Amino acid sequence: MSVSVVVITKNEEASIRRCLDSVVWADEVIVLDSGSTDRTVAIAREMGAKVTVSDRWPGFGPQKNRALELATGDWIFSLDADEWVTPELGEEIRSIIAGSAESDAYRLPRSSSFCGRFMRHSGWWPDYVVRLFRRGRARFSDDIVHERTLTDGAVGTLRNSLMHETYVSLDDMQEKFNRYSSLGAQALHARGARGGLVKGLLHGFAAFVRTYLLRRGFLDGREGFMLAVANAEVAYYKYVKLLLLNSPRS
Repeated sequence: MSVSVVVITKNEEASIRRCLDSVVWADEVIVLDSGSTDRTVAIAREMGAKVTVSDRWPGFGPQKNRALELATGDWIFSLDADEWVTPELGEEIRSIIAGSAESDAYRLPRSSSFCGRFMRHSGWWPDYVVRLFRRGRARFSDDIVHERTLTDGAVGTLRNSLMHETYVSLDDMQEKFNRYSSLGAQALHARGARGGLVKGLLHGFAAFVRTYLLRRGFLDGREGFMLAVANAEVAYYKYVKLLLLNSPRS
């Protein structure tokens, strides 16, 4: 049985080498790039990946589905450019594929870092994600952000963790959160939702309480507080941006 690793990229030169180096055991590595202006494409090709470049960006879910269509392996392992596979996880994946797999898809715990600290609370652990599945038995939702893996049949669970460097600095966090709030507003706008200042404040407050108190972000130290504030900002700006999207232009 063969396995294809699929990765979507745009300007990921700082992390793509680590990502691809962690899956050198795969039978095929597919990289679908959406117009990188740095060395992402060159590095991926240098490391032996099959690279397809497209200037069209339909959103995270549709783009990942386009990458799936390029894969030829019996199994698919979907990986983000800022993630990497530990040797233990790689061995577990190969064992599943080589043996008699009991499920057509598998979820695995993901360990994510925030500004250098791997979070153990705040809703970030164990953060199970479905990433390994038989080709043709799963796809991604069409959400332009926060896409989900849609599977047919039972989903098994792997033991070892996928590693994820979410935000390396506050500047990186602010840039990504600005993009995510914009994409979130666009997704809500497409569904006919309404924004507003009060709604933004309420959602922001709820995001802070959920992250810092309900999901025990206070146990993650200063980074837990920083993440709770950041989640509140994303929620607030998402509904403010939605308000502006719904406002008539003069």
